[in-house]
Amino acid sequence: MQTKDIEYRDGALTLRGLLAFDEANAGKRPGILVVHEAWGLGEHAMERAKMLAREGYFALAADMYGDRRLASDLPQAMELIGELRTDPAKLRQRALSALAALKAQPNVDGTKLAAIGFCFGGTTVLELARGGAEVKGVVSFHGGLQTMAPAEPGAVTPKVLVCTGADDPMIPPAQVTDFEEEMRRAGADWQVIVYGRTVHSFTNPDAGKTVKLDGVAYNAQTDKRSWAAMRVFFAEIFA
Repeated sequence: MQTKDIEYRDGALTLRGLLAFDEANAGKRPGILVVHEAWGLGEHAMERAKMLAREGYFALAADMYGDRRLASDLPQAMELIGELRTDPAKLRQRALSALAALKAQPNVDGTKLAAIGFCFGGTTVLELARGGAEVKGVVSFHGGLQTMAPAEPGAVTPKVLVCTGADDPMIPPAQVTDFEEEMRRAGADWQVIVYGRTVHSFTNPDAGKTVKLDGVAYNAQTDKRSWAAMRVFFAEIFA
């Protein structure tokens, strides 16, 4: 399994992602975009890209802030997210720039692309789906489900899988219900899996360690279950 840094651009902004791939797998492979949490492109997203590479995919862990900047606390994270939070068009374009960089890799099958994201990254890949990005599917892990640009009927062409915690204070049941109604109106192919006894950031072993937040904790069982659900989802969309 190999990794290497890659620079790409979104307009004037230089971004630095991480490619992960297994050289033992010959030929073109499905490409998976991995979008990080609000803290920036750190070990969590990069490790997930490596895990995908070990499963035979070509993965790009995207840099959504530029120069691989990382937040040290929540206010800084909110500052880095900045107008991406309130400008769906800009958020989608930032993710599309990463998707284009992934698709341009010589060993990537451009007809077999998907995107996964965690927290802020989950929100991001759902915006890709709402915009009808040319991916087979998207998977959101503990991502925010609200948007300022709800999907229009027929717009959501990728299949959608949402994995969320039943006790996540940042994604309450009402938000889940609203998202489901949005997907119904859009005529999307969607799934929502709600995991009991699970709060926010359930995939990140470091959740709540360096930055103490209520309602944030790793859940090994839910992490394992949701990753397995993603694998089944990929087997379907790439069949």
